[in-house]
Amino acid sequence: MTTLPAQTELLARIRHIWESARTHAARSVNTAHVCANWLIGQQIVEAEQGGAKRAAYGKALLKALSEQLSAEYGAGFSVSALQYMRSFFLGYPQLLAKQHAVRVVLDVQEIQHAVRGESPGARDVVQPGVLNPSLSWTHYRTLLKEERQPVRDFYEIESVRNGWSARQLERQMHSFLFERLAKSRDKQGVLALANEGQALNRAQDVIKDPYVLEFLDLPESHRLVESRIEEALINQLQAFLLELGSGFAFVGRQRRLTLDGDHFYPDLVFYHVKLKCYVVIDLKVGKLTHGDLGQMQLYVNYYDREVASQGDNPTIGLLLCSEKNDAVVRYVLGDKSEQIFASRYQFALPSEDDLRAEIRREMEQFQPLERLEPLVPSEPLEQREGASAKVKRAATGKPKAPATKTTKSRSKSTAAKGPEQ
Repeated sequence: MTTLPAQTELLARIRHIWESARTHAARSVNTAHVCANWLIGQQIVEAEQGGAKRAAYGKALLKALSEQLSAEYGAGFSVSALQYMRSFFLGYPQLLAKQHAVRVVLDVQEIQHAVRGESPGARDVVQPGVLNPSLSWTHYRTLLKEERQPVRDFYEIESVRNGWSARQLERQMHSFLFERLAKSRDKQGVLALANEGQALNRAQDVIKDPYVLEFLDLPESHRLVESRIEEALINQLQAFLLELGSGFAFVGRQRRLTLDGDHFYPDLVFYHVKLKCYVVIDLKVGKLTHGDLGQMQLYVNYYDREVASQGDNPTIGLLLCSEKNDAVVRYVLGDKSEQIFASRYQFALPSEDDLRAEIRREMEQFQPLERLEPLVPSEPLEQREGASAKVKRAATGKPKAPATKTTKSRSKSTAAKGPEQ
């Protein structure tokens, strides 16, 4: 049967309406789930405050609630799930309007009202700590694993802005995205990163060190060649774009440049839609040399003069290498250091001990360092305990430890993974 153009357009409009409605319905259900869990956590916390012995009372209360709710509603109300709801309320006390949970009538209209009242504005303006329909219960559960409040705020802001799935959020946290971005920033830049998320105003703002390419599943080996890494990156382009960050659009690979009969082939070319400039990436196995830097200068100059359009900003050159000498980079690049960058890559998630040492070495030049201490891990995971550790204590029902010297901590708490919302 022949489909008329008018019928095709009508069908497209109907599909758009239906798909939009389905998306809105799914988001509404998801946000209602988040609100319900927060309100349940609020109920539990306020009920526990009436217990004579809080820790023992809380443990018995959660067990009794779990047995009764599981019998009525099935899965989803284990003791660990209730602990997460409790932690959620304590970790996000301003998520919804303050109210006395004991007097709340928990019905569908209440939750829907909360959802409507907290709908966010534009994605570029994200207020961490308040309800955002873009974040699922799995997102919030993942965020609760980060106890440093400013760092958790950063991941929350970036999750909303970039539309990360809960799995992508978890990957970014496990790869220490905040710490890798913080390395290239001064004191004010680190504080802005924590408070406002990643602002993309300059070429330096999009650069990380190191780049983590664990998704390629390649071995750390001197026998690797650039072409194999390049091929793997193309095959895993979506994951590579996530690692590069927001704003990158893929242009091509091995795009030929011809100068008086000589041909050159930069490995990968992107365009950054927010900075409005080309980004040329070259891959190097082994230690970076001055010749590699000189070749990248050629690529950047060529794109600036021959490819960039009027209105484009200067081209960014990024050399990804397994090893580099920072002194050589500084002396070779000179006044091009704001356009060309050299970063290391690695094929495994970074060790926290190694990354922590690098971060502290970078930040020691900024004074006073004390203001940045809450953002920089300084002790092994198992030895650090921050102010927000009360969230973990509250979830487990353990009483507060006697006053002792404490240090900041990144939580190692984990929870049984539920379906990603």
